[in-house]
Amino acid sequence: MFVLGTAGHIDHGKSRLVLALTGMDPDRLREEKERGMTIDLGFAWFKLPSGREVGIVDVPGHERFIKNMLAGVGGIDLALLVVAANEGVMPQTREHLAILDLLEIRRGIVVITKKDLVDEEWLALVKMEIEELLAPTTLAGSPIYAVSVITGEGMPALLTALDDLLATSEPRQDLGRPRLSIDRIFTTAGAGTIVTGTLIDGSLTVGQEVEVVPAGVKSRLRGLQTHKAAITTATPGSRVAANLVGVATTQLQRGDVLTRPGGLTATTLVTAKLHLLAYLHHLLKHDAIVSFHTGAAEVMAKVSLLETEKLSPGQSGWAQFFLEKPVAVVNGDHFIIRSPDETLGGGKIIEAHAKRLRRFRAAIIQNLKAREEGTAEEAILALLATKQPVEFANFVGSLTVHNARSALDGLVQQGQIVPLGQDEHRLLFTKEGWEKLAQKAVSVVQDYHRKFPARPGIPKVELTSRLKLGTHFPFALQRLAEGGLLAGEGTTVRLPSYRIQLNAAQQAKVGAFLDALARNPYSPPTDLTPEPDVLNLLVEQHKVVKLSESVVIAATAYETMVEKVTARIKAQGKITLAEVRDMFQTSRKYAQAFLEHLDEKRITRRVGDERVLWSL
Repeated sequence: MFVLGTAGHIDHGKSRLVLALTGMDPDRLREEKERGMTIDLGFAWFKLPSGREVGIVDVPGHERFIKNMLAGVGGIDLALLVVAANEGVMPQTREHLAILDLLEIRRGIVVITKKDLVDEEWLALVKMEIEELLAPTTLAGSPIYAVSVITGEGMPALLTALDDLLATSEPRQDLGRPRLSIDRIFTTAGAGTIVTGTLIDGSLTVGQEVEVVPAGVKSRLRGLQTHKAAITTATPGSRVAANLVGVATTQLQRGDVLTRPGGLTATTLVTAKLHLLAYLHHLLKHDAIVSFHTGAAEVMAKVSLLETEKLSPGQSGWAQFFLEKPVAVVNGDHFIIRSPDETLGGGKIIEAHAKRLRRFRAAIIQNLKAREEGTAEEAILALLATKQPVEFANFVGSLTVHNARSALDGLVQQGQIVPLGQDEHRLLFTKEGWEKLAQKAVSVVQDYHRKFPARPGIPKVELTSRLKLGTHFPFALQRLAEGGLLAGEGTTVRLPSYRIQLNAAQQAKVGAFLDALARNPYSPPTDLTPEPDVLNLLVEQHKVVKLSESVVIAATAYETMVEKVTARIKAQGKITLAEVRDMFQTSRKYAQAFLEHLDEKRITRRVGDERVLWSL
């Protein structure tokens, strides 16, 4: 399935050419037929002699309807630039060609229509004028065919040329991220809401859940059609009509994008390389207001020029566009900007979800240049440097360079990119980004040791939160440990060289406390209990056991009590609190704390006023 797009000045015969190729009149509106001019997008389709199916998007040529033309030329495989032989190159010929050039459409055929109205000498002059016009554009060297839809002269040669060109076209990539930029919305009896557009970047299947962005409307595909034929799966590059379940036409608008749920996020700020058209008669100033066109979307935007206060005709520069309303775009999408009366320029989006950039910053401009002009590896490193860490799957989806995955794998092997985790969900850092994170991790742990010298280390949960790594923290800790930077022990993390060191006052208090426990093993004092951090240290060192918030006994005493109590239960089947109290010549307070601790440890369990072994 291929899609062609017409371009050219008003009344140069675009729609009549489409009618001659397809047998279908693309002018669908009553006003179009009354005026004899295309106002909005028209659609038709046919089969080439080879059997290849081709859809045609017929765009309006009148300057008042250029914005409708822009909605139709995105996603086409081949452009048909139409020039009337009797008039030659006209204003909208130049403007349409400039738009195709800005959108980097590289495959096209020029069709000189109305051949029957001129002689061969005039036709040769028109052809020379066209060749000169094409020379500085992406369509330089495109074949030129002269035809007459009245006599049919030249039409067979044109069909053969179309067939030959499309035979060498590369199939559209399936990136697993279907995007249908909606250019028409309507209803049909018994079906409900239908949207149409050219599908790119992925496939759609009947029955699947979908989302329309930025409208935020979720639905399900009741049906799919291409060229009025029902299909079960639509592939990239197809003209598609999608029947949506439970959606009203009032909830949608041209320029919305149909995609899989969660597959696309709209944005209001993009960073791009902007090229101004050379034939403009005025400058573009910083903070100018323009209309911004991408896909089928149109939105007003303020231009922030990052390198200069103004751009002259024919100049290029880095810019950010502050969009009045959210638009669904991805890195690498093309755009056009216009004033109310003319096309000003356009280019390619480098960062679809951008942060506001400071102007006149050499480092920022250098990073953007690397992403646009550098090798695949340079572009990947430059992009990753702007936002890290980022999940592998999301990062690869944002790349516009060729062989992105293989280039990324090479950078990982070289140590220029550091991955954390596994498969598509691993986080990616640049080498410098990882080193910065490692330094932060070490600094956090050092600060924790200084603040809490009696604690064995910072809790893993707290360090995870401080580093904002979520489920990827274990992978980070493993790499940090392998590098000798940190050590993980149980639920805490410490510096490898760190050892707890109590000061003289703390050591004296610990000695007095342990001596007191030794003198009164079953009725320990409560007034000598050290501060919580030191007490927890003694617990971790297995010197004491904390029975409750207020009762602590020596570990040796605890072991003796457990041994004697379990032996008594085994001998008589049960034991009471009073018996425990009398056995160790202690008070009810301590006996109760001890038994409740045994219950928590599932050594004993309470049955009425008695305890039995847990396993009984």
